[in-house]
Amino acid sequence: MKDKNKSVFLDRDGVINLKSPEGDYIKKWDEFRFLPGVIEALGRLNQAGYLIMIITNQRGIAKGLMTEEDLKEIHAKMSEEIKKSGTKIDGIYYCPHSEEDHCNCRKPKIGLFLEAKKDHHIEMGKSYLVGDSESDILAGRRAGCKTILINRKLKKYNILTEKVIKCDFMVNNLSEAINVIMKKTL
Repeated sequence: MKDKNKSVFLDRDGVINLKSPEGDYIKKWDEFRFLPGVIEALGRLNQAGYLIMIITNQRGIAKGLMTEEDLKEIHAKMSEEIKKSGTKIDGIYYCPHSEEDHCNCRKPKIGLFLEAKKDHHIEMGKSYLVGDSESDILAGRRAGCKTILINRKLKKYNILTEKVIKCDFMVNNLSEAINVIMKKTL
């Protein structure tokens, strides 16, 4: 089957939910907080025919701070909350490794993108990556997606983006990213 689906690949922490302080991790559901406007923005993507893929590094597992079962519970509850609005997440892909593991799935490598592409027949040239870090943007570029950086300096999250990251678009939040995608789709 020829790849024909368009997708928006989303980093999780800092894009969908409030990022934990530097060096900490979202380890259980009661630590998870959706960022304002995220659920509505995801609904707009569904309505426009984009598949929604979450691509996230979750090194807290490798550090022994949480288990894969903990992560799956967070993702199940996150998906349930999103589904209540009539929106669905089409795929959640995560890397449980640390940098020292030298895996192919940890962003900025593209193993998770390739897995999603295969599973969902995604045409990468018609797809976007929305992230808040250099590793997100590098992975999206390497995978062949257009890239949108949520600039934490503009948004004043827990830490500031201090260096310039080469991306196709820079925005303040996911809602603005969806506005960019919708304008480019018309």
